[in-house]
Amino acid sequence: MKVELQIPELQIHLGETSDSLDQALQKAEADNLVERTWARDHTLWNPNPTEITNRLGWLDIAERMRAEVAGLQEFVRQVRAEGFSHALLLGMGGSSLAPEVFGHFFSSGQELQLGVLDSTDPDAVRACAKPFNPKETLYIVSTKSGGTVETLSFFKYFYNQAQNVLGNQNTGKHFIAITDPGSSLEEIAKKRSFRHIFLADPNIGGRYAALSHFGLLPGALIGVDLSTLLDRAAAMAQRCSAATPLEENPGALLGLVLGALALQGRNKLTFIAPDSLATFGDWAEQLVAESTGKQGKGILPVVGEPPGKIQDYGQDRVFIYLSTQGNKELGKRGQELIAAGMPLIEIPWEDEYDLGGQFFLWEFAIAVTGHVLGINPFDQPNVEAAKVQARCFVEEYTTIGRLPKGKGQPVSAQALKTFLKQADPGDYVSLQVYAAPSKEADQMLSTLRSNILKTYNLATTLSYGPRFLHSAGQLHKGDAGKGLFVQFVTLPPKEDVLIPKQAGSAESEIGFGALKVAQALGDAQALRQAGRRVLSFEIDGDLVPALQGLLADLEKGS
Repeated sequence: MKVELQIPELQIHLGETSDSLDQALQKAEADNLVERTWARDHTLWNPNPTEITNRLGWLDIAERMRAEVAGLQEFVRQVRAEGFSHALLLGMGGSSLAPEVFGHFFSSGQELQLGVLDSTDPDAVRACAKPFNPKETLYIVSTKSGGTVETLSFFKYFYNQAQNVLGNQNTGKHFIAITDPGSSLEEIAKKRSFRHIFLADPNIGGRYAALSHFGLLPGALIGVDLSTLLDRAAAMAQRCSAATPLEENPGALLGLVLGALALQGRNKLTFIAPDSLATFGDWAEQLVAESTGKQGKGILPVVGEPPGKIQDYGQDRVFIYLSTQGNKELGKRGQELIAAGMPLIEIPWEDEYDLGGQFFLWEFAIAVTGHVLGINPFDQPNVEAAKVQARCFVEEYTTIGRLPKGKGQPVSAQALKTFLKQADPGDYVSLQVYAAPSKEADQMLSTLRSNILKTYNLATTLSYGPRFLHSAGQLHKGDAGKGLFVQFVTLPPKEDVLIPKQAGSAESEIGFGALKVAQALGDAQALRQAGRRVLSFEIDGDLVPALQGLLADLEKGS
């Protein structure tokens, strides 16, 4: 096998790790890997079919959704004709990430202006409510299970907001649901006379659902040409089929490379992308982290990391370069990494509609990677741990009116440096921010990531809570325990944004701020119970001044 392997969809540069692909290809041939994947043979991943045989609907969803396109387009025409100009999606994880990508990729010429709320921070909820006038807004309540606590809390809050403006008789017409058949949300939607209930394929897990109703309905609302998108997805599915020779099959090759490199310790999958494609990494993060991070194994997606010098990167890296024409600066950086012997996979994009093909490519690849790693890529056995702990804290709050005292401390540069001194080569740092997202905070956190990379040569990730609990949270507790977790938690404001106990009722037992802190406490406890290293900073006030002080102290070397 040559050091470089090139097909139209991938350019693979493996450097000194090329032998690993040879071995992976031979084993895949012997295992009839591609044929058995398309045959939905659960024994590729586990002798037990549980959470496998009912999770493979994504294999042909692009073809099946073609029949839905006309209906989705007609639905958009109807709501536009009735004066709707905005759509607000309320969801978490697999329900919100693909719509966010669509909103970024197709930001101009949208049919409806799309917003996505996936933060329980009260400032984020307030900020999301301001630009969405209930008279002109279609609210999309999106959850597969129908019981996601964040999504239902959003629903109850915005239902009441809309009811105050629209009146009881008209409120339901401004809501639609996307959920699985038989879910509790389906019952709620019927009871509240939602405009429409879109029932998705229950045989697809949330992180594999981008090409189902969960992704395509929001896409249709902003004017995405669904037929073109599905054409690209179907074309990629054909390229990943058993009719394609293994050494030319893009999904199989990508999955085999990622799995083989991870087994060698190169498990920090670092995305390099132009701004136009940057949000794709956020979607891929959930797919990779939640699918591979279990049984003491895992591939850490590193998204949005500021570029470092070659010497800053350890021997645990593999780079994904999403390339577009004319991106000379990123192309030069990719060449430097290749010249330094770093494994790099270049994936060329023609235009934004390649998104359809990329969704399928990565889904197929990560299914293959699961086989290479010897894990089931379709379950998420550790996700519930943080939820259980958070529920306990919420119950305590509703009983006694306050949250328990956690192990948080004021933000301190010295405490951070002492904590990071524990790191060993191959570890990573996860910055977990339980606060309202903002551009200013993003910039400061990016500077902090650069500082950590330069000082400790460690990969860093940045996640806003609680949204990451539905994506990378599985990997954090299920991998080999290489993470150092730094929480930044803003405490509830004096005037919290209250969550109605029931839609249509003013009664409340808890606010969004208290729920967010309960989730942070719950995740910290679940991480510690899993033997992870956790540092929790509590911030009584705004996040930005606290970060400013931290960066200033780090700069001074205090």
